[in-house]
Amino acid sequence: MSTVFILLAVMVFIVLGTTRWGLHPFLSLLLAGLIMGFAGGLEGSAILASLGQGFGKTLQSIGIVIACGAIIGTVLERNGGARAISGALLRLVGQGRSPLAMSITGMVVSIPVFCDSGFVILSTLNRAISRRTGISMAVLAVALSTGLYATHVFVPPTPGPLAAAAAVGADLGLVLMLGLVVAVPVTGVGLAWALLYARRFDISPADLPPLEESAETAEPPPWRALLPILLPIGLIALRSVAEYPTRPFGDGSFSAALGFLGQPVIALLLGVFTAFAARAGTVAAERFEWVSAGLKNAGAIILITGAGGAFGNILRSTGIGETIGAAMVSWEIGLVLPFLLALLLKTAQGSSTVAIITTAAMVAPLLDPLGLTAPAARALVVLAVGAGAMTVSHVNDSYFWVVAQFSGMDTVTALKCHTAATLLQGMVGISTIMILSFALI
Repeated sequence: MSTVFILLAVMVFIVLGTTRWGLHPFLSLLLAGLIMGFAGGLEGSAILASLGQGFGKTLQSIGIVIACGAIIGTVLERNGGARAISGALLRLVGQGRSPLAMSITGMVVSIPVFCDSGFVILSTLNRAISRRTGISMAVLAVALSTGLYATHVFVPPTPGPLAAAAAVGADLGLVLMLGLVVAVPVTGVGLAWALLYARRFDISPADLPPLEESAETAEPPPWRALLPILLPIGLIALRSVAEYPTRPFGDGSFSAALGFLGQPVIALLLGVFTAFAARAGTVAAERFEWVSAGLKNAGAIILITGAGGAFGNILRSTGIGETIGAAMVSWEIGLVLPFLLALLLKTAQGSSTVAIITTAAMVAPLLDPLGLTAPAARALVVLAVGAGAMTVSHVNDSYFWVVAQFSGMDTVTALKCHTAATLLQGMVGISTIMILSFALI
């Protein structure tokens, strides 16, 4: 029981540190690692060595990938690619189905772009649709926000799933493919909540303060805007298929090429240069500024990810993970455990990315005693963490306020529309994951 209390105390420290005491998650995770190391009986030199090894090993596997993903997202923000994707989908499904178009747009755009940035980018389009169709901003906002949220927590190269896959040793291609499968019903329930409930709230664009319009009006062709997203995803997925035990592509040069091009670093790097080419007429100085902005956005996430890896390595060094895991095996809750841990962290401190990284570090040492070591099981653990990390988005989450403020919803309305939708999304997410586990584990 003492080990359980120690870990619970450290979790409380992480939550209070990031919410009440104003500590950056990077510092909270490092301090938590130090506390855990001393409480676990490690010597000072062993603690420092474990922290450094965990930090370095994590960034070795994931740092470049996160940086490239952030660059792709920033380029699509700046070159009009996100607007081009949403406009094409709107033309495809028609204005009468514009909530569906915004939901699908959210799913696609949030794979490389952070969900709060994606929502801000597409807010202008939401307003234009609302003016033209008379559909309430509340409906369009929930459709967009839930679509963005689904792939944000389930589908790499979003930093959270990337970091979680590295922490638990999951195959990235498998996480990607299963994450897309889970994201579809999760997005669907968000869209259903928008259409069936959020329509009760009549919010007009005229009720909102004017947006500062971007001076950039040129947009790339939609297929060019989609290519930087679809190319890395396709290459990573094909690599996983090529390396499947049955070797469907054989063992020749084609399979070897997929094995190289499908490595996340190579796939995302190709995505970066594809994003540069999405819109004609960009100049070197413009591309340089985009890369600088993307790297600036990635910096904090990379450091938090590394700190999460350091904390996880401390847990492994102390052996506390195995002790707790052995006790929890008798509970027989399997994938529900990472879901509940992520849910508690998300609800308490607000950040989905921090909840994913911290929970993945906590559960990594528990996989052996819980019997979740098979490739499919590790991938589903990542997705279970993601499902918990979206349950729920409320007043301590910056995304909640972005959705509310850019959609004209007061706090109570946003809680009823957006927060309730994320609760349903989390429940559908873990339910879908459990169904997949019966078939795959």
